[in-house]
Amino acid sequence: MRKKKTWMLLITALLICGISGFLYISSHPQAMKRANTDNTVSPSALQFKVTKEDLVNSVEVKGKSSYEKETRVYAPFGGEIKAWQIADGAQVKKGQLLFELDATPLKSEIAALQSNLKKQKLEADLANFKAAGPEGETTNTPVGAVSEDDSRSRFAASEGRRIQEQLNQVNDESIQLQLAKKQEKVEQAAFVSPEDGIFLFEDSAKIPKSVEESVRIGKIVDLTKLQLVCTVGEFDVFRIKPGMSVQVKVEALKQKKLQGKVEKVSKFAKTGTDQGSASAQFEVTISLEPDEQLIAGLSLSGTIETEKKSGTTVVPTLAVNHEKDIYYVMLQTPQGTERREIEIGLETPEKTEVLKGLQEGDTVVLQ
Repeated sequence: MRKKKTWMLLITALLICGISGFLYISSHPQAMKRANTDNTVSPSALQFKVTKEDLVNSVEVKGKSSYEKETRVYAPFGGEIKAWQIADGAQVKKGQLLFELDATPLKSEIAALQSNLKKQKLEADLANFKAAGPEGETTNTPVGAVSEDDSRSRFAASEGRRIQEQLNQVNDESIQLQLAKKQEKVEQAAFVSPEDGIFLFEDSAKIPKSVEESVRIGKIVDLTKLQLVCTVGEFDVFRIKPGMSVQVKVEALKQKKLQGKVEKVSKFAKTGTDQGSASAQFEVTISLEPDEQLIAGLSLSGTIETEKKSGTTVVPTLAVNHEKDIYYVMLQTPQGTERREIEIGLETPEKTEVLKGLQEGDTVVLQ
């Protein structure tokens, strides 16, 4: 009887221990999970090999293609266009006749100015002749016999002639300047191309029959030299230098890839972006290699290679953790995973250079 009671007490104690253990595990699942996984890798954890490869940092840009060299064509003076010698999109050579302006009204203005100049000269000669005639001669009257009024009158007449001569000289110079400008314009009535290239009208649908002075008629472009003009933010502008290579894609031609080179980086923010809370934008000019399919106005995207390191030790950036200034990864070892502090170098969105702490072939874990 006593033996039976002992067995009952033992069974009851075991049941109490089992229930207590179950309740503890149920109330502390994370602690048990950590105990089981501290030194083992979860099947769902991502593993990455440490590799050696070329690491490139870059800046992405977008913009439109434009002609690198454009020579604007302006009307030398206002008037009717007698004849156009070229069509829109025509290949022209430097010195080739583009159009002829009617210079008849301008020549009439030149003739009127020349007549006015001649008239002024004759009037000046006449005034000098009168001043040297009997009325303008000085008498042999003794100085003491000349009245004060006569002396003042003669002085005033002399000063008047001197001032008039100065006015005539100023008028002559003004007319001569006007004549030179108008004659220069007449010489441009037969307007020739200032550069080699392709001539494009300002509005190809409306070829002008008459023009106003200094109105833009069209432009001459060099189809072999195109560029990509884009903008970058203040955090990227100091990473970009002239001479850097650029990989360019044409949005309309998915398979088309072009080579480019950074030619110019503006040191001044674009107007309107240097105020307020918005990031300042700076203009970057990229020259493009010649291509028969490349024309102005196409949407382009480019990748500017700002830094490159060859054969460097790298890990995926997402596997790198940091606490304040300390960077570390979870390294897979035969005993399990361990935290390994590392020293990093060049960073990109995809890969990070490891200077110390890892070797090629190591495995890092993203838990």
